[in-house]
Amino acid sequence: MALFKKRAVGKAGEWYYCLKHGAVEEGPECRAADRMGPYETREEAAHAMETARQRNEEWQEDPRWNDNGGRPSGE
Repeated sequence: MALFKKRAVGKAGEWYYCLKHGAVEEGPECRAADRMGPYETREEAAHAMETARQRNEEWQEDPRWNDNGGRPSGE
């Protein structure tokens, strides 16, 4: 018996961005390792990669999370 059952149909109102297909999907259609989300709207899911890039830049520049004081490693 499987611990987790895959839903045959995604839950309406949950939006994900599939990294494998580069597409927005409603409800979890692809496996968890291949998707980002859930997002509240289709629009938010469509901008998932941009949001992740912006957050990564913010974290890299935040001295609380970066021992290099915002500089890339190796500098």
